[in-house]
Amino acid sequence: MIDEIHTPDSSRYFYRDGYADRFLKGENQKQLSKEFVREWLMENGFQGQDGQQIPEMNDDFVNQVSERYIELYESITGDKFQKADISNVDARIEKNVLEFLNK
Repeated sequence: MIDEIHTPDSSRYFYRDGYADRFLKGENQKQLSKEFVREWLMENGFQGQDGQQIPEMNDDFVNQVSERYIELYESITGDKFQKADISNVDARIEKNVLEFLNK
């Protein structure tokens, strides 16, 4: 089995600012990971068990997830995230796959 490491999907990233204070108080840490997505799923009755249906995420929540991942990217890399043009995703995927295959 192949698994990724050091991604917000498999690793927990915490903010340094306030970490020690929250730790001493026994508070949850402010984090940049997908844990908030897991928590939302559980709050909406989904735990990945057989027969459960994944709840629908509204646009606001999807945007929150996107913004959290962008914040993580910018925090780790120090680079500004550049959103891609999504007007023709199929053509962009095809172009990128063909470029890769032609290497």
